[in-house]
Amino acid sequence: MRRREFMGSLAAGVALASTTGLSGCATAAPAGAVRPTAGGILSDKKRQQLVAMADFGRKQPASGRKGLAVSTHPLVTQAALDVMSDGGNAVDAIVAASIAQSVVEPHMTTLTGVWSMLYYEAKTGKVSYLNCSNNAPLNLPVNQDEWNKNAVEMMNDGRGVTVPGFWAGVEEALKVYGTLPKKRLVAPAIDYARNGFEIHPFLWGEMFAEMSHLCRTEAGREIFMPNGTNIPNVGEKLYQKRAADLLERLVEEGNDYFYHGAFAEKFSKLVQENGGWVTPEDFAAYKPMWQDAARTRYREYDYFGAPYPDFGGQFLGEIFNVLSLLDLKSMGPASQSGETLLTMRRTIDLVTEQAMGWHYQNNRPNIERIMSMELAEERLSELRKRGIASLASEMDTVAPPPPGSNHLTVTDAEGNVATVLHSCMSWPWSNGLFVDGINICAASAHYGSGIPKPGERIKARIGPNLFTKNGKPVLMSGSPSVGLVENIVQVSTSLLDFDMNIEEAVHQPRFGSAWGAKVPGAFFVEGHMDKSVLDYLNKHDAKYQLQNPWNWSNGSFDGIYFDESGLAHACGDPRRSAQAFAL
Repeated sequence: MRRREFMGSLAAGVALASTTGLSGCATAAPAGAVRPTAGGILSDKKRQQLVAMADFGRKQPASGRKGLAVSTHPLVTQAALDVMSDGGNAVDAIVAASIAQSVVEPHMTTLTGVWSMLYYEAKTGKVSYLNCSNNAPLNLPVNQDEWNKNAVEMMNDGRGVTVPGFWAGVEEALKVYGTLPKKRLVAPAIDYARNGFEIHPFLWGEMFAEMSHLCRTEAGREIFMPNGTNIPNVGEKLYQKRAADLLERLVEEGNDYFYHGAFAEKFSKLVQENGGWVTPEDFAAYKPMWQDAARTRYREYDYFGAPYPDFGGQFLGEIFNVLSLLDLKSMGPASQSGETLLTMRRTIDLVTEQAMGWHYQNNRPNIERIMSMELAEERLSELRKRGIASLASEMDTVAPPPPGSNHLTVTDAEGNVATVLHSCMSWPWSNGLFVDGINICAASAHYGSGIPKPGERIKARIGPNLFTKNGKPVLMSGSPSVGLVENIVQVSTSLLDFDMNIEEAVHQPRFGSAWGAKVPGAFFVEGHMDKSVLDYLNKHDAKYQLQNPWNWSNGSFDGIYFDESGLAHACGDPRRSAQAFAL
């Protein structure tokens, strides 16, 4: 069985277990699951209760005014709530949760990956974006053609390694907005790393599928194959004691150790021994980057999204611009209307085609042009001219990457809202390299969106985004995975245009990415899509490929919706081990 087929089967099986009552996800949260824990260190019983909820399948919504968080692991969501219960704000909470997530979901994220945050400050109404994605090495010697030809091979050794941004993002966010001591925020992560946590099915499945990479070095086997011959089973504990040592040192020394000290030296030496180009000078040169969010209007809402080079949020704004020219309400939501589904799919395809052309040719228009309604009208005209068929490129038949990103969103009692994408950039453990007990990720997978100049940020299609009305947040969200754009477009319009509640919106069947479809020019559609929608696609000769319901490749909508009274609502996505909890 091929690796991706195995993971698709695993996801389908876990989802089935959830809906038939064989999993903790089929019922409401266990007693005490959302009760705050002072200091963030859980009892064994409470930790085990929460890990038991880390399954795919139907999820329960959460609502609140005192604090609300949603992430792709219950332990992570709980870490955010505990910080707010201890007096921290949304940034404190999302930092603590992100670091804990690097321990409990190491198949999705790592401290050597990216960390980028969109933030709404309640007292000022200011929206800001902190880009702490990864940099290309200063002495990067390859061009786009060389990378495209050898990308998979290079990501299996040091050549695929970039300069990490995660820890710089954490430090910068806390410097500007944090209120609690770093020691308190990192405490849950240190506890899970040193004392262990129970392995949940998704983590085990990725450990199994990536075992040839994960355990090919002694450093990897020490963590993930402690008896020397096999990985632990689901429910057994995973220990990452060297990572705990690293986190304790980062609490005390922070960037001085990570970017200007022994960590940078050890990292660079190991990468160079494996053919890579990162140096301590690259670490020393790394700087956090604050940016204005990309902006536009979507009907009565102001829209803010992650700007280039984290172009996914900007990209979403371009798509919403086109959709705003259409009467979606008369057409119906994508889960019920083939016309809406195909219109969204074709719009995404056209924006992708044009944006990737700009990235490769380095002739990107200015932001005003990109986010303009003039461009949206030109694109709608182009779509009508081309006819009804999907525009999905035949090059998308290449195999999709493994699932490797996390998104989480937090709001606090003051109304501040933060959403963060942090990630190993879709290639967990691909090179088998570890330093100080953590994986060195191959973030150069995103050179595929256009290779950056030496020393500059990678170009990444990540989608932190926010809708406001009259200056107040209405919806802030993001998603991991190759289907993140399709995910966010469908769920956002279900909430904003069709008045669905968030539980209904995240559980609706979705169409997904074209990446990995076996039929040239096709895109994925979840198998429980309404028959009338499939009939419409067939009638119009749209190429699509059915996949299992609630497929992992269609991401995880990790967002918070605010109703007119200001009450915050969230619901974990059934396609991941996500959970939402409120104080």
